[in-house]
Amino acid sequence: MKAVSKQGRARARANVLPFPHAGALTAMPLGRLLPSGRAVLLGFALLAGAAVAYVGARETSVFAVRTVEVSGAPPRVAAHVRAALRPLSGTSLLSVSGADIAARLERLPDVGSATYDRDFPHTIRIQVTPAHSVAVVRRGAFAWIASSTGRIVRTSGVFSAPMLPRIWLPRAADVDVGTTLADEDAIRAIRAVASARSAGFATRIAAVRASDDELTFVLASGIDLRFGGAEAFAEKLAVARRILPLAGDTGYVDVSVPERPVAGADPQPED
Repeated sequence: MKAVSKQGRARARANVLPFPHAGALTAMPLGRLLPSGRAVLLGFALLAGAAVAYVGARETSVFAVRTVEVSGAPPRVAAHVRAALRPLSGTSLLSVSGADIAARLERLPDVGSATYDRDFPHTIRIQVTPAHSVAVVRRGAFAWIASSTGRIVRTSGVFSAPMLPRIWLPRAADVDVGTTLADEDAIRAIRAVASARSAGFATRIAAVRASDDELTFVLASGIDLRFGGAEAFAEKLAVARRILPLAGDTGYVDVSVPERPVAGADPQPED
């Protein structure tokens, strides 16, 4: 075995880190590790002060609502939003809830969706996506404007909004301003019109007929544009946009099978 010189032993001892004696650790007073009573009292005082300040701000006019700023909506819709939120005037911004704002705006048929933000000290900012009017729904001699969500925006004259397509309801259908149509065929028709407009379909639609397995746009030119069912609607619409400029005086264009579109001189008889 190789002998270790005194110099080696000294170097080895020099590389050993000294640790405090176990007794020194256990002997450390516990009170040194805890905050003092004065620090604890100060912390509670700060928390209490913050709570009092928050409650005071909620209950006083320091942050009272004075202004509702609306963006993203035309003037008429913006006026409706401000009127709906007018009862919140004078309420503290800290106590205004998103649920309350949403409940008030959901009653507006011309508002599709909205978000809000508090702008201290006195302003509520509302970003609105309007519900666009897409059709006139008819029931006998009565007419209403319907939005892209299927909600009834307002009553209408029979000959009002001539550029909007007509959708006929059964006589037993219930229609109330501010509510969503319950008739499933009418909802199918409205969704199809809204999708067509979103896709940039510029051809004027005079009327829409819809059922479980048949969707037809009656175009202002007199052509019946037949889609069959509403499935694969975007593909069928793309085919129709290419075919219609070539249709001439045909009575109908059928894109129910988009791979084999058909055009005819006379509309197909309905069952």
